[in-house]
Amino acid sequence: MTTLVSVVLLLGSTTFFYMSQPKFGKLPKGERLTQIQQSPNYKDGEFRNLSHTPSLTGGQSMVKTFYNFLFKKAPRTRPMDEIPSVKTDLKALPSDENILVWFGHSSYYMQVDGIRFLIDPVFSGNASPIPNTNKSFKGTDVYSADNMPEIDYLLISHDHYDHLDYPTIKKLKPKIKHVICGLGVGAHFERWKFDPTIITEKDWNESMPLSGNMTLYTVPARHFSGRSFKRNKSLWLAYILRTEKQQLFLGGDGGYDTHFAEIGEKFGGFDLAILENGQYNQAWHAIHLMPEEGLQVAKELKAKRLFPVHSSKFKLAHHPWDEPLRRITELNEEGDQLPLVTPKIGEVVYLNDTTQVFSKWWEGVR
Repeated sequence: MTTLVSVVLLLGSTTFFYMSQPKFGKLPKGERLTQIQQSPNYKDGEFRNLSHTPSLTGGQSMVKTFYNFLFKKAPRTRPMDEIPSVKTDLKALPSDENILVWFGHSSYYMQVDGIRFLIDPVFSGNASPIPNTNKSFKGTDVYSADNMPEIDYLLISHDHYDHLDYPTIKKLKPKIKHVICGLGVGAHFERWKFDPTIITEKDWNESMPLSGNMTLYTVPARHFSGRSFKRNKSLWLAYILRTEKQQLFLGGDGGYDTHFAEIGEKFGGFDLAILENGQYNQAWHAIHLMPEEGLQVAKELKAKRLFPVHSSKFKLAHHPWDEPLRRITELNEEGDQLPLVTPKIGEVVYLNDTTQVFSKWWEGVR
């Protein structure tokens, strides 16, 4: 019994000290916590989705799901070949060009009316706080923090490690002029020594004016948050960027719900919708979109074009690595042919050119 107690205490103390590292961020307190407690979306000590959202669906247990994730063998979850890419010099792009450059998964750079945005950047090659446990696919790490120009606005959809990457944020820090994130996420940046005056935390259904006569809106998503054992102490969200000529839906992670149709009606449609499409599982159906749902959501948002992201860089689910893009393309070709934006990593997407055509670059990649 003494030996068992000693082992438990050793494991507990080791875990405590490991999770005290800066990369885990910190929980909100003080004024940040007070602001959170005033949110209508915060109840009984945590943020809640608009609809009841179970962690797992389909009757699967947490133990079985976790065991399958760690030990179940599934074919082609990681590519054998390198993922093809293009190395665009972001610093040399003309400031008057409205463009988007994707870095794989849910990370991308946007230049809109001369204003530079960076969304959910992950350049460390790892989607986990434990080194080398979820390494990026070969060929997907062609960009680093050094390749980024100065960033006017860093947008963070939520604080999971595949969206908020401490090593990346640390290296980007001198280039970031302003951080916008959900309630509670600012506590992480504060621990990472960011100036609190450049951090703006938002609740759902809020707006803020940006440089260049733009407006940024925050809207609900159906997901969860957390960088440690405590969940939902910070808010997850999606963004809408409205300019004088365009309206873009910048979706983070999140499952299907009625809020998409409501957003489509309220905002009157979008020139481009960026939606997650990848790392899904029937057990996670409430918190991630399946490919067929992505197409449905794009229609409910009244989007003119759809950019499916959250794929092609990390293995976070057991589907084949190329299934998300292959499946959504096949489903789209069977239906109403919504223009899909499917660039290679680093390929320039011209936001003003609705006729731009993209290759099925994943075909032929083993």
